[in-house]
Amino acid sequence: MGNNKLYDLIIIGAGPAGLSASIYASRYKLDHLIFGVEQGGQMNEIYDIENWPGSTKISGADLIQKFVEHVENFGVKINRESIAGIAKKEDGTFEIKSAKNIYKTRALILAMGAKARKANIPGEKEFTGRGVSYCATCDAMFFREKTVCVVGSGNSAAVVALELTDFAKKIYLITKEEKMSVEPAWLEKISVNSKIELIKGTGVIEIKGENKVEKVVLDKVYKDKNNLEVDGVFIEVGTEPGVELAQKIGVATDEQNYIRVKEDMSTNVSGVFASGDITTGSSKFRQVLTACAEGSIAANSAYKMLKLK
Repeated sequence: MGNNKLYDLIIIGAGPAGLSASIYASRYKLDHLIFGVEQGGQMNEIYDIENWPGSTKISGADLIQKFVEHVENFGVKINRESIAGIAKKEDGTFEIKSAKNIYKTRALILAMGAKARKANIPGEKEFTGRGVSYCATCDAMFFREKTVCVVGSGNSAAVVALELTDFAKKIYLITKEEKMSVEPAWLEKISVNSKIELIKGTGVIEIKGENKVEKVVLDKVYKDKNNLEVDGVFIEVGTEPGVELAQKIGVATDEQNYIRVKEDMSTNVSGVFASGDITTGSSKFRQVLTACAEGSIAANSAYKMLKLK
């Protein structure tokens, strides 16, 4: 189990931040490993990206594949082992434990990303997988010519509603806000799409059905009813950072559990850097572009710490 090799750097997470960190680590000639059970993470769920410089439109899966090819071009392969624990040793190095192996490293970049946040609506848990979904890219095809609703008020909710128009016959976009926090370009596309009906200032208070989703109950009357008959409910209310591993070694987080980072992506634990959706960096502007920037900064900071002392 394990070996005695001491790596310069280990990167945990194979989304845009982790893959960018690997590319820069290779350019800095850092002997490193990158771990990711699912390469790309949430990128695989993104229907279309229209703000990646150089591509007017590209799917998340296609873009992440380009990242992976770039990483592998340097001779680095993504390790698919799941990481079970991290420990910091007395000499300042780290042990990374998987189910089968122990790896040792001088520096660590945490880029585990975030997972879909639950809305905690009564019925949500019971109907997950039976009409309730957190991944339109995964499940949209199951709702061909059916009626669905999207619950959320941000860009992700808007994008999911638009993605669903390729399959569903009707999409209700339900937001508690009177004014959605959405980029104007997405809002314009929603407003001209006849399949999407925007319901503002309204919350979903229950999801009901027998063996599968059949209706959602609203907290206000809409068109003389307080419920909508739907076949599916897509929850898009944000994400939660995956910081469990970081907390095991005392990495500080803010009140929302995002890892606190400095301008160089360093954390309060010496030798540990973080990047991407799990950090407080980039004014919490969670974009592919900012994740890539944070990953490259983290790799540069690790290089400075390891090689330029």
